Amino acid sequence: MVAVTAASALALSAPVGVNAQNDTSAANDAQTGQEIEIDVLLARMTREEKIGQLVQRMGGRSKALNSRLGPEELDRVRRGEVGSYLHVAGADPLRELQRVAVEESRLGIPLLFSMDVVHGYRTIFPVPIAMAASWDPEVAREHAEIAAREASAAGLHWTFAPMVDIARDPRWGRIVEGSGEDAYLGSRMAEAQVRGFQGSDLSAPDTIVAGTKHFGAYGAAEGGRDYAGAELGERSLRETYLAPFRAAAEAGTASYMTAFNAVDGVPTTGNAALLRDMLRGEWDWDGLVLSDWRAVEELMAHGVAADRSGAAALALRAGVDMDMVADIYADDLAAAIEADPSLEPLLDQAVRRILKVKQDLGLFADPYRYHDTAREKAVMLSPEHREAARRSAANSLVLLKNEGVLPLIRDAQRIALVGALADDALSQLGSWRARGEEADVVTLKAALEARHGGVTYVRGADTRSDDTSGIAEAVRAAENADVIVAALGEDFDWSGEARSRSSLELPGKQRELFTGLEATGKPIVVVLMGGRPLAIPEIAESADAVLASWLLGVEAGPAIVDALFGFTNPGGKLPVSFPRSTGQIPVNYDHLPSGRPADPDLSKDTARYMDVEITPQYAFGHGLSYSSFDYGDIRLSGARIPASGGRIAIAVDVTNSGKVAGDEVVQLYVRDPVASVSRPVKQLRGFARVALAPGERRTVTFTLSPEQLALWNAGGKWAIEPGRIEVMVGSASDDIRARSAFEIIGEGRGRMAPAAIPTRVEVSGQKR
Repeated sequence: MVAVTAASALALSAPVGVNAQNDTSAANDAQTGQEIEIDVLLARMTREEKIGQLVQRMGGRSKALNSRLGPEELDRVRRGEVGSYLHVAGADPLRELQRVAVEESRLGIPLLFSMDVVHGYRTIFPVPIAMAASWDPEVAREHAEIAAREASAAGLHWTFAPMVDIARDPRWGRIVEGSGEDAYLGSRMAEAQVRGFQGSDLSAPDTIVAGTKHFGAYGAAEGGRDYAGAELGERSLRETYLAPFRAAAEAGTASYMTAFNAVDGVPTTGNAALLRDMLRGEWDWDGLVLSDWRAVEELMAHGVAADRSGAAALALRAGVDMDMVADIYADDLAAAIEADPSLEPLLDQAVRRILKVKQDLGLFADPYRYHDTAREKAVMLSPEHREAARRSAANSLVLLKNEGVLPLIRDAQRIALVGALADDALSQLGSWRARGEEADVVTLKAALEARHGGVTYVRGADTRSDDTSGIAEAVRAAENADVIVAALGEDFDWSGEARSRSSLELPGKQRELFTGLEATGKPIVVVLMGGRPLAIPEIAESADAVLASWLLGVEAGPAIVDALFGFTNPGGKLPVSFPRSTGQIPVNYDHLPSGRPADPDLSKDTARYMDVEITPQYAFGHGLSYSSFDYGDIRLSGARIPASGGRIAIAVDVTNSGKVAGDEVVQLYVRDPVASVSRPVKQLRGFARVALAPGERRTVTFTLSPEQLALWNAGGKWAIEPGRIEVMVGSASDDIRARSAFEIIGEGRGRMAPAAIPTRVEVSGQKR
């Protein structure tokens, strides 16, 4: 027996004792419309079966997928006690699990299969912070589309990505999973990934549900300590931290995952004001909300629930539809409903939302559509996917410094390649690697040796050891070379979940290694790897070139080598500022002004530290090129716009004044200098990555609406206020090339976080 439609599942799995005529009527009714079908199915479910839909269980461990799917687990499925599994994969094994659900359970409701597919399934792309460094949403969209293609071929329906948390403290290890410090850039990357994962039709068999995470302000954790609480005002929450989540909602994300932490003392998983009132009510979003790992159970540890039953009630009231692996809903929600019958309709609402996602995926129509083993074999790590990963890696590189040593002279120099990270395939896969394998990775060492004949490799020192015995050998190799390429930074396990650091300095004895190499007097190119900004003042001062490569995935080595030799021209920009020292953080560019702004003159009392310069080491938006770019003056379409319905076009000419082709990321910043509340010194409101041949000039035009200049006022509203708006265009937040201003006339109302609203960009007549 094969369940082909929801109606057949209803008819064929009718329980003993149900009147046949009534059952046939129910089946016919189920075919009359989308909502009626779900309601008919819901009406036939027992309370236990309803609760079962709210339960997500482990099918295994991340390193041992499907390992828990034994006889006892299959019996749970037959009894309708599970709605979803995570840590499962494989078209064939998941087909059998799905078969048990649709053919051997009473109602034949299909299961949802899920995994953290964060930056690739088998073809691993750069970590998300690296993709954000591309400043190209198409990079993020293409990655997600390919990840969905591979994951869906392996039987998966749902990913717990994108992670869109704004992170302004790089001590927080999960900064690697997001898009950095800025709400506007983060919003564009969020919506691009949602559209990549879900496509234009979620019922297509090569799409998966996006699980945008972690709803709230997880990235604002105090001290950068993972899972710690966040203390911030409503204006900061709405304007900055929630903006990418709103952008994901506008892009149609089908699900959200809640954050582990508390905001202003209220854990997100139990925060009805945030989830039910704002997300579902104010934003008019009605998708599936999932807790994070055991987060419902952790409501007790937070001190807001006395027992498991209380935690279940609190989460359901808040709007959490599915409990990830804690079994709080499975074991304790029924008792909570018995004690408080007002929870019953909330249970029905949660079940409807879960069934709706399953229906949108086409699982009722064809529960086996994701279980084509031939497709699974064909798409994994295909040449086309590897090529896309290589393009993404190339676009994610950021040239932080270059004193003329790059590009390297092809086939003419003796190169000393130093550093354990140069030959660390595992690290290039990042902290979330889904089904990526070390053997899939081409390392920097392998790629450099394949491209260049005169390479001597020495580990020197690694990121985990205090052993300095290899430094002397590295120095000897450097002395016999024409140029040193030093791969320094963090391995994959220094960043990621529960990988917060108190110091942003190079781990291990890498500083000592760099000092030894510097003493040789040979030119040094540092390839800086890792998943977060690092405090590297000694490298920034002494290295001849610094290339931020992050962790780039399976095509890391070729992408880096292409850039080192000038086969490609680095064009990425920093999505997050690099501090000069750990104590300087946060050092985000869009800070509020001060009555005593930072001044380098220590004789003045200003907002600065006594022992470090007032600027970051490398500012948000910074990134060099092997070429140079000139900017013309800003041209405005008008001097004034009305607060209601107005538009203003901001045009600037950009010219490649160098000798080689390259990409320039043109960045638009705005400032409201006089408002009812203090406004940031500048805010990103548009960007375009523009490819230019030598001597080529393109016109970049940004079109803004007054809604993109709104603020969250003291009265708790999105307000568009009259007055002067300053406009800045440049190559980085600290490299502004042109300025202008216009005036907003009258007052108006905004509708959402301005950073969540995309700016229309036209490059020489081509809309982007």
